Amino acid sequence: MSSQGTILANLLGIKSKTPETTLALASSVEKGLPVSAPDKFAGRISPLDVRGFAYRIVPKPTLERRRKHKQHLTTDESDRLARVAKVFAFGLEIFRDEAKVRDFLNRPHPMLDDKVPLELALATGPGADAVVNLLGRAAYGGGV
Repeated sequence: MSSQGTILANLLGIKSKTPETTLALASSVEKGLPVSAPDKFAGRISPLDVRGFAYRIVPKPTLERRRKHKQHLTTDESDRLARVAKVFAFGLEIFRDEAKVRDFLNRPHPMLDDKVPLELALATGPGADAVVNLLGRAAYGGGV
């Protein structure tokens, strides 16, 4: 079974000659993820609206400029993307099906005050933690 770092590296399109560890991923985020990372991940979390999702991570004009000049994402943008990828990866561990994870993340949930889990995860770290906690309840029989 793959480590969480390897799963996240795969979701974000990070290519490495050595297996990704969570610490190596943290370093990649700090340096700035590749400009291709939002599209790579969007293809998994939002396959019908890849560009629309990518623009939720980085505003369209900024992302287009970075693509044109082959620049990396900022640390903050990389952190937001990695945070959501981490939530998605945990969802995959629980549901074992990308479509089920997408459905869960895009549906308002009563245990999150009827907020959409993906929106919470995109907004703040504590929001992402709340979603991960809810997924953990599902994993350990607390139901979602």
